This record gives sequence, structure tokens and C-alpha cells, in this order.
Amino acid sequence: MTNVDVVLIGRNEGPRLVASLQSAQGQARQLVYVDSGSTDDSIDEARKAGAQIVELDMSTPFSAARARNAGFDALDNPELVMFIDGDCMLVEGFLDKASAHLDANPKIALVTGWRSEIHRNESLYNQLIDWEWRRPAGVILACGGDMLVRASAWREIGGMDPTVIASEDEEFCTRLRKAGWTLERIPQEMTRHDANMMTFEQWWSRAVRTGHGFAQVGSLHPEYFAAERKRALLYGLALPVLILLSALIKWWLPLIFFGLYELSYIRTAIGLSRAGMANNEIWRHAWLLTLSKFPNALGMARFHFRRLRGDEMRIIEYK
Repeated sequence: MTNVDVVLIGRNEGPRLVASLQSAQGQARQLVYVDSGSTDDSIDEARKAGAQIVELDMSTPFSAARARNAGFDALDNPELVMFIDGDCMLVEGFLDKASAHLDANPKIALVTGWRSEIHRNESLYNQLIDWEWRRPAGVILACGGDMLVRASAWREIGGMDPTVIASEDEEFCTRLRKAGWTLERIPQEMTRHDANMMTFEQWWSRAVRTGHGFAQVGSLHPEYFAAERKRALLYGLALPVLILLSALIKWWLPLIFFGLYELSYIRTAIGLSRAGMANNEIWRHAWLLTLSKFPNALGMARFHFRRLRGDEMRIIEYK
């Protein structure tokens, strides 16, 4: 694997980082680890693994996009770059298949594959995240942060936008497509992820971050996340306001609007069933997806509040 380099980013990932570094060793020409202010032994572990280390200056708000940019810049004459997060393990064989696919298709800017949760069934939230990662193979609009990218395409659009603190990978993919590149997911296992999401509070924070991404990426590319923003505004803001106002008119009027949530829940469950989700998981996940509109709306509001005040965009962490 002489033409593939790996950029691994992390912050206080502990044993997850050790496993991630081990999975990347021997699979790439160069291995770069970018650390975003860890207070554990992450840097020592990366040094033991033989990785080149980049430590971000923490006087500037960090983001995954900024870390990936720094990792790319540290590489020596890269051709193909595999980006993975420090809580992921690279599946052996993916780089061979993905790089061969890029070599055979010069118009493709990046290739991604399937990410799966290591501890999928330890929580309802891990199950849902695992489901989110499993998307059909073929030409795609965007993907998550695990991706094999053609260095020339990365340079052409200037890498990632370091000010985008959520859904930065999808914003990057959108600019690639606008520049005329194609993106593709191949039917191969790519990485194994350890979300370690065990509490409702963690899930809520992640959903707030997702909403922030809807709004920030939407401010840069209005056509992207348009449906997601509309749903968050309808179910997370408009309907609650209508319920409160209607209660002042007639006691029974709010029941009509509550019925819209029930309808959304049923439609979500039907959609999950058609997509192949296991029957014993559908209803619980449909409940979470219906509820997610509230933290999504809060995340959108947080972005707009920050922008109006001119505040720095700081990441929203759930771990």
C-alpha cells in the first residue's frame, strides 16, 4: 500500500485510540495523528505506534475539519488519504479495494464504505448510530468523516472548512460535487466505530450538534439539509407553539396537534420497516427519531444565535 496515507484525529479517546492506531499500522505509507488538546496519554500512545504527531494550537477553537486539514498538510506528497476518527478501527482490506476503485475511476474524488458499531447492542443509542452508518452502496451525495480521498481533489477545493463544527464532512462533500467530482460508497466493511453512547443525555447532545450542522451547512449550501431543517422547525418549534396557543382557545385543540406527532411516529416506523430494520427495533428507534426534532431545533437556534452575536463556533461534544 504505497500510495495511501492515513490521517487519524482524536481527543481523549484512551483505549479506543490505541486500537485505532494498531488497526492502521502496516496499511499505509504514512500515519499521522492529529491531537485536539487531549489530557490523557493519547500523544504518548501515538508516538509508541510510530505515528507522526500534530498537536493543534488550542488558542483557536478546534474542530474535526481543522484537525483533518492539519493532518493532510503534514503529509509528504500524498496521493490518496484515508481519514478516520480516533474511535474507529480500520478494517483490513478496505484500503486495497477503495484505492483500486479510485485508480479505475479518475472522476471519483472519494470512496467510503460501511462503518459499524463495535458494541452495537449495548444501548439503544448505539443501535441507532449503527443503523445510520449502514447506507446503500453506489453514488452518494455525502458521507461521514471516514473516507479515502484523492489528494488532488482535496487540494482543488481547499480541504475542509475549519469553521464548520458539525456535518463538516457533508459540507466538504457538497463542495466536491459542485466542483464536478463524483462520490461513491462501495459495498465493503470500512471501519468499526465505538460510539460508547450509553445515556439519553449523550444522545440529546449529539442531536443538538446535528441540528447545528443542519443550520450551518444550510447557511453555506441552502439546498442541502433543506428537508431536515423544515422537519426540525415544524416538529421542534412550530407545533409546540401551536399547542400552547391552541390550549388558550379550547382545551381539546392541542390534541389535534399532538396527533401530528403520532402520525410522524407511524410514518417513521413504516419507513424504517421498508428500509429493512429489524421488527424488534423499529418502534423504539422511531420514537427517538421523532423526538430528535426538538434537540435538532435547539441546535439550529444555537447556530443562528452564535452567528448573530458573532461568537466563535465551538464544537458540541457528547463524550
